[in-house]
Parts: sequence; structure tokens; C-alpha cells
Amino acid sequence: MKRLRVFASRLLGLFRKRRLDENLDAELRAHLQLLTDENIRRGMSPAEARHAAQREFGGVEQTKEACRDQRGVLLIDSLIQDLRFALRILSKSPAFTTVAILTLALGIGATTAVFSVVDRILFRSLPYSHDERLVAFGLTAPIEKEEFMLGASYIDFRKSPGPFEEVTSMMPGDAKCDITEESPVRLWCAHVEYTFLSTLAVQPVLGRNFTPEEDRPNGPRVAVISFALWKSRFGGDPGVLRKTISLDGKATRVVGVLPANFEMPTLTPTDMLVPEALDEEQQRRSAPGAVLRTFGRMKPGASVAEAIVGLQPFLEQSLQGAPAEFRKEIHLSVSTIRDRQVRDARLASWILLGSVFAVLLVACTNVASLQLARATGRQRELAVRAALGASRGRLVRQALVESTLLSLLGGAAGCWVAHLLLRLFVSIAPQGIPRLQQASVDLRVVGFTLAISMVSAMVFGLASALSNPSPGSLIGKEVRTTMRTVLRQTLVAAQIAVSLVLLACAGLLLRSLWNLQRAPTGMDTEKVVTATISLADYRYTGLPQQIAFFSQLQARLKALPGVTALAISDTLPPAGQMRSTILAAVEAEGHAPMAQGTGGSVAWRAVTPGYFSSLAIPILRGRSFDEQDSLPSENPIILSETLARELFGNEDPVGRRLRLFRQPAPWRIIVGVARDVRNNGMVASSDPEFYLPWKNDPVESLSTGQVILRTRMDPSVVAAWMRSESSALDPTLPIKSETMTERVGKLAERPRFNAMLLTLFACMGVALVAIGIYGVVAFLVAQQTREIGVRMALGASPRSVLRMVLWNVTRWAIAGAALGLLGAWFCTRLLQSLLFEVRVHDPMLLVFALVLLLGVTVLAAWIPARRAMRVDPMIALRYE
Repeated sequence: MKRLRVFASRLLGLFRKRRLDENLDAELRAHLQLLTDENIRRGMSPAEARHAAQREFGGVEQTKEACRDQRGVLLIDSLIQDLRFALRILSKSPAFTTVAILTLALGIGATTAVFSVVDRILFRSLPYSHDERLVAFGLTAPIEKEEFMLGASYIDFRKSPGPFEEVTSMMPGDAKCDITEESPVRLWCAHVEYTFLSTLAVQPVLGRNFTPEEDRPNGPRVAVISFALWKSRFGGDPGVLRKTISLDGKATRVVGVLPANFEMPTLTPTDMLVPEALDEEQQRRSAPGAVLRTFGRMKPGASVAEAIVGLQPFLEQSLQGAPAEFRKEIHLSVSTIRDRQVRDARLASWILLGSVFAVLLVACTNVASLQLARATGRQRELAVRAALGASRGRLVRQALVESTLLSLLGGAAGCWVAHLLLRLFVSIAPQGIPRLQQASVDLRVVGFTLAISMVSAMVFGLASALSNPSPGSLIGKEVRTTMRTVLRQTLVAAQIAVSLVLLACAGLLLRSLWNLQRAPTGMDTEKVVTATISLADYRYTGLPQQIAFFSQLQARLKALPGVTALAISDTLPPAGQMRSTILAAVEAEGHAPMAQGTGGSVAWRAVTPGYFSSLAIPILRGRSFDEQDSLPSENPIILSETLARELFGNEDPVGRRLRLFRQPAPWRIIVGVARDVRNNGMVASSDPEFYLPWKNDPVESLSTGQVILRTRMDPSVVAAWMRSESSALDPTLPIKSETMTERVGKLAERPRFNAMLLTLFACMGVALVAIGIYGVVAFLVAQQTREIGVRMALGASPRSVLRMVLWNVTRWAIAGAALGLLGAWFCTRLLQSLLFEVRVHDPMLLVFALVLLLGVTVLAAWIPARRAMRVDPMIALRYE
């Protein structure tokens, strides 16, 4: 009682100070009015009286300023007292404080980790000055989905770039080059125009950019190297600008070093920039010329829509030079550099960010429910404070201080959780996710963590603060709990609804991943080892030398023990950089050419005779290639099942003739029809396909070969033998080997990553729901001990008490499940483009998610509810 009296006196003193502070301005205004009335009684007019009162009130104004200063001091003192009181209250409830902080740490930590990744993909500025003005522009066509321009058109366009302040170009593809001096190494080189860095507004940290004279055919051989190569190869030596390196066997002078944060607009890895050296006369003579990736910097204030309008004359001119049947399928495209870079990752990033905010919402509602349950036990304390004069605003402020303190502690722990989750993301993430390796908990991310911590404090703090008793509540009188009960039930229902949406979305992605991994590829990948070998053009200058190398390698590999089939191809399914043409360019003897349109893309490969047996691709009609087909006089071709059907319908194509590429070329005899094989990845539909024999053919480039070896032995042992045999022929050649099973598995890495993260967040949401419901029910059971004792004393059975407790929770769960089903119905539609052979509204998945969540909810409530069954009525009543 003594402590209660001391506590009451302190509260009364604080209340008096606050009331005095609030009445200060009113008292000063009343004093001004009294002076004015006194002057009127002295015979002054109202205006004169007020003016004189204001002159006399100068000293009072000074008093007012002093009071205002004192008010600030009192406010700070009051906040410090609130903070001390919050620390004392939280320390007295270690279980509640620990659960609340851990709950917030999970929610805030997961949100921070995902934001640190998504921030660099969607929000953070690119490493270019005024990056919003940088765009990729050009044409798109059925066989080239990315923006491009043809050399002859670009040469004329860059003289008058229309809506652009500056334009530049680069050669497409991953160009390889070799440093052939001491310690040779294979590098990634990008062939760019001399305006490339200036258009991107990138300045070398050392040296200079290319000059126009260096970006010409047969110009001086120069290079700008990456910051990483400068550090690793040259030790960060500033004297590198005086060095000449042997690049592809030719002396090349280093003229500059790129910044450490430099990245290509295409996000392709690059160790070195070399001049594009486009020959203008040759491009005009060989119109349309080379394919180029083109970029531009828009004029200040211009938009993408204005750039598209400004490029319309260029599009019309390009269409005039295109065949009539192609014009409807060629389009103009202008996209910002960010849009081009994150095109594949944008939707997944927004979905993951939304899902992790859902987890944070579940965490906040969880803590709010726990605080409401805890507030039930503090109703006497709050009623005493209200009766002693504490205003409603004062009680709300105290509750918000407690919530803010909890949230800040949870945010601090969340930064540590975010660091651990980021390490997990990087370890399981596939290649190709933009800037994932750069993600970290830096100052920007810490600022975001602080912001969401404060928002979280408001979310769950106001729920508790608004349920505090009013100043009119009396000591000894039970505080009305209707509002608190309804709010608590609403929060639990919201947790269940959000968690159900997360479970439904995660279930769809997991089902899609399952279908993707089980999808047929059209070939047998077990016990198949592959190796990628790229020949340096400066050492293997012609097709005869390239073919000779691969022929020797093939002879060596055939002698290895356990080899059952061996082949070489220029590309490999089910995804990769395939060569392609259009269906309209394939002329079938006896059939009229296509009247209009391109007919879509047709893929093709150059393969050796053992290709189909190495990958176990069935030949449905005719035969496979044999050694005779490699002779220069032979011109066989094998079609895929789909291409044969599109060209010949139900007719047997074996023995018929084809002519390719719309140019004077020999007729090719169809010798077989192979089963369709996925060649555009596992998700996209496959293109029709044909196969040509690997031999000395002018339309083929054989500098890169894919060795395919089927074996009965351990693939890892065979891969080591393959590297050894390749090194015996040329020790400078890098070789990359992997099994076909690994290669096919990589195609599911991105869907697997998305599914794993969303499943992780869904599991976190379900776990938080279970913890929250368990904590709320346990606390309420403890608070209702007297009521339960009375019920049992009046004849209620333990089972009826159990049913009562569970029914209260079940009602909340049913309401939340109904809301969650409605939310899942709409949210799952956002996943449509990420799914593979799964219906967006799969009723079985929704039912499974619903049953799982309701089961967890009932189990979380059943454990503390069992305690209510064991309550002894006499002990419960004596305790009260």
C-alpha cells in the first residue's frame, strides 16, 4: 500500500504540472482581456484600450516566453520519466518482453533483408549520372527480343539522333579474349563505341576514354580495363597506363581504368572494353550490316513516350528496307536502362517485398494482441492513474513510449537477423539476380529499419493505447473490456488472413516448382557429362583448324574407359545461345513459300553423328547422322517433330528436300525426324528445330564446341579426364564441365529461389500466428481463472471449459480464414507469370493451406486451454 500511495502521489504531481502547462495560454489571454476592460472603464475607446493593454502586456509576454521554455523542460522531463517507467514495466515482464522483441526481430529482420536486395534492384540509383535519362532503344523482331539496330541504319541515325542528346552502341554477345603473355588468362571483353562511356557519363578513375581515331578499322589497339582486373592483375599500379599487354596475341596499350562500381547496361560481366571499330563503308556495302545494341541519353526533360514519338521516322525508314512480309512483326522499343536490367526480376521482387511486409504485419498484430492481453492485467494500474488525473492523451503517450522502446529493441535485433538472412539469400541464390552480391545492411538500409520500427510501434502501440481506460474510470470498478476484446479478436483474425494468403502463394510456387522439375525435356540426362571449350580466334584462325582440334579431341575422348556415346555440338539444350532463323527462310520443295509474316523463330544446331545417341533423343523417322554425312559433298538435315509437321503436315518428310536462309544454297536432303527437345528453357515453349552435320560449312562458326559424353562411370571422374585430354592438346584453353543433370537443374534455380523465400516467409507467418495465439490464450486463461473456477463450481465439466476456450479461438480463425480466402483469390493472380502448368486458383492448394493454418491455430490454442481443464475450483476461488 505504501508503494501504491507513492506511485499515486507521483502521478498526481505529474497531472498537476500538465494541467498547469495546458492552462498557461488561457490564463495569459484572460489577463490581456482584464487589462483591456480596465482601460475601457477609464474612458478609453475599445481600440485605444486594447492598444494600451498590449503595451502594458509586454512584461507578461516575456513571462509567457519563459513559461514556454519551462514547458519544454517539463516535456523532456516527462518523456524521460515515461522511458524509465517503460523500462521498469518491461523488465518486470521478461517473458512478454522477450517474445515481443523476438517477434519484431523476425518481422523487421526479414523485411530489412529483402529490402536491402530489392532496393538495389528497383529503387537505388544506378551508377550513372542522371540514370533516369538513359535508355536502350531500337527495333525488336521475332528472332531478336532485345532492342537492336543494324549497322547501316545506325551509321546514318547517329548523325542526327533526334530525341537523344548522345547515342552509343556495342557489339552483342559475350566476347571472350585472352591475355597471352606470362600467366595467360581468359577474359570477358566488350566491343564498344568511343562514345560509350561519355553517353553513360562514366569517367575512368585512371587514364582516359577512347578517341575517335582509335575507334576505327585498323586503328591503334587500346583497352580500358576494369577496376577488379587492375587490382588483381596489375596490383593497382598507376603505371599500368604505360604498359602494353598481349591481347589475343597482339600488342594492346592500356589507356584507362574503369570505376570500381562500373557495370554494363546489359549487366554482362566485363573485364575490359575495347574499341568497336565499326567500318562504315563495309556496313553500307553489306546492308543491313551488323547487329548492334544501342543506348542513348535523352535530352533534359524528355520522357520515354517523347523518345518513342521522336523515333517514329527512323522506324518508318527501317520498315521500308525490310521485306513486306516482315513489316508487321518489327516494332520500335524504348526502355529505361533500369527496366531493361530488371525486366525478369521486377515482378518477383515486388512479390517478395509484398510478402515480407505481410510477415511484418503479422508480427505487429502479434505483438499488439499480446499487449492487449497484457493490458487486461494492468487495468487496475491504469484505472488508478486515470482516477488520479492522468488524461487520456497522457496514457496514450505512455503506451506509445513502451511500444517505441519495444520496436527499437526489436529493430536492433532485426539488423542482426537481416545480416544472417542476407548470407542465406546469397548462398542459395542462383546467378542472374541483379546486384544480389552487392546487398548489405548499410546506412540506407539501417535508416529503412529505423523507419519501419517506428511505423511498427505506431501499428501495435495505438491498438493498446486506444484501449486504455478513460479518466472517468473508478478504482475498484471493472474496466469495460468490450472494445479490447473486439480489437484482440480482429487482430488475431488479421494474422490468420495474412498468413493464409502467404501459404496459398507459397503453395502455388512450390507446386509450380514440382511440375518444372518433373517436366520432360525430350532427352535422357542421366550419366551425361558436358564440357564447353572455346577456341581463341587468334590461334585457330580458320574452320579447318577448328575442326581439326575437335576431331583430335573426339578421338582421344573415345578411348576413355566407360564411354558409351560421344558427340560435339555448337550449343546444348534445353537453354543457351542457339543460332536461329525464321520459318519463312526455310523453303520446302514442292510447297509454296509463306505468303506473309516470318512464321516465328526456328532454332538450329551443328552436331556430330553421335549427338542423338549421347542425349538419347529418339529418331522417330528415318535415321541419325553418320560419318558419311560429314563429307563436303553431302548435305543432309534432320528436322524436329514440330518443324516437320509445320512444313509437311501429315506427309512423310524423309527423302524430301529443303533450302535454308533464303540465299543461293544447295538443297538439303531430309534424312530423319527427331523427337522435340526443349530448347528455350523449361518454361517457354520450344521453337521448331533442325540439325546440320558438324563440318566445314560456310554458314557455321565452330570456334566454340560443346562436348557431350555418356558414360557408365562416375561423372566427376570422367570430367577430370576430359579436362586432362583437352589440356594435352592445348594447355591454354579453359574448359568448363558439368553434368547434364546439373545443367537442367539450373533452369529451376530462379523458381526454386522464389519458392523457397516465399515458403520461408509463409512459415514465419504461421509460426508467428501460433506463438501469438498461444500467448494470448495462455494469458487470457490465467486472467479468467476466477471465472473458470466459478463455472466449474457450478457444475461445468472440464470438456465444456475446453470447448468454450477453443470455440472463442475458432470463431476468430473462421473469420480470418474467410478474409484470407478472399485475399488469396486476388493475390494469387499476381503470380500467374511465375507459374508453370498450375492453375492460379487451385482449390486443392487453397484447402490444404486452410486446413494447415486452422490446424496450427487450434493446436496453439489447445495447449494452454488444457490448463483450464485442470483448474481446481476451490483453489481458483481462494486465489481470487
